[in-house]
Amino acid sequence: MRVMLKATLDTEKANEVIHSGKLQELIKSVLEKTKPEAAYFGPVDGRRTCFLIFDMKDSSELPPTGEPFFSDLNAKVEVSPIMNLEDLQKGLSQLG
Repeated sequence: MRVMLKATLDTEKANEVIHSGKLQELIKSVLEKTKPEAAYFGPVDGRRTCFLIFDMKDSSELPPTGEPFFSDLNAKVEVSPIMNLEDLQKGLSQLG
């Protein structure tokens, strides 16, 4: 299932990780694990935020995907099922 992970980073903790030089390693590791079709980074409500769009084949993938954001960045993490236009059209065609 295609999902969007939104991670809103804690500013103080993110500052520590950035200054230690470890943020790039952490992001690289998450991207290698999730292999997202899209990854976006920017400020939302004044906080550093990461958006990843990727295929989650099994719900058991959630803990190892979200945990680096929780434990290393004190982030607020949200995961939502999403669709692209093709998915939406396929779903709507099944409504009858």
